[in-house]
Amino acid sequence: MIHNFLIMENTDRIAKLFSSCKENGRAAFVGYVCACDPDFETSLRVCRNLLESGVDLLELGVPFSDPLADGLTNQLAAQRALESGCTQDDVFRLVEEIRKFSDAPIVFYTYYNLVFSQGVQNYVERAKEVGVDGLLTLDLPPEEADELLEASKELAMRNIFIVAPTTPKSRIPVITKAASGFIYYVSREGVTGERDDLAGDLVERVDAIREHTDLPVVVGFGISNANQVKEVAKASDGVVVGSALVNCISRNLADTDLTVKQIGEKATELAEGLSVK
Repeated sequence: MIHNFLIMENTDRIAKLFSSCKENGRAAFVGYVCACDPDFETSLRVCRNLLESGVDLLELGVPFSDPLADGLTNQLAAQRALESGCTQDDVFRLVEEIRKFSDAPIVFYTYYNLVFSQGVQNYVERAKEVGVDGLLTLDLPPEEADELLEASKELAMRNIFIVAPTTPKSRIPVITKAASGFIYYVSREGVTGERDDLAGDLVERVDAIREHTDLPVVVGFGISNANQVKEVAKASDGVVVGSALVNCISRNLADTDLTVKQIGEKATELAEGLSVK
């Protein structure tokens, strides 16, 4: 199928980003960090530096006490954020602060209990109001997402769904039909975390998804260096890096200035692999 990212409305920051990247012959850089890790002020500085260092789309983890899809690196990040006193209000406030200096797309990486507990409609309205563009609700399958999808459609909030190596081919159309914004292909089984190598069947897997959708396909889980970014960028519309960035925070908890500096340097290094020309 032919990509056509421009069909969506002009206010769609996600569609605009992928269209621009396609025109420029490169993949988008999706950077993940947990909101308020290790605290609100440092997190805001981290987000700003990431966006100034090559990150195109910011994926913000919403701290949760039981993040089952996350590996140890991101579990500890959520724990640090919660221990610093981070609340849902703080996560929304963080987005409001980011919107004062950036128009980059922002996606929440969250769990359904955090959405449901505040009332689905209310949560989506609030997220949209502060400037969130999409929700990746990890533990919510599309078959059970009607309430969220309906609320999101009313407000042009994008819903990102995951396709994994273990996803049966027959289920891919179900996922792509429910999705908007982009499809997130998890290139490895298991939880999040850095890896030394990439899946050998990446191109085939991404092509199999593209048979069912015109949405951009981004690839994540385990990508930790510029060479891996380069390889993934050849096969996909976007490259997601999380643990490799979060580790810059965990290594420098005693020196937040160093945290901000090193995470920016890491993002700059990773961004060098983005051209797919």
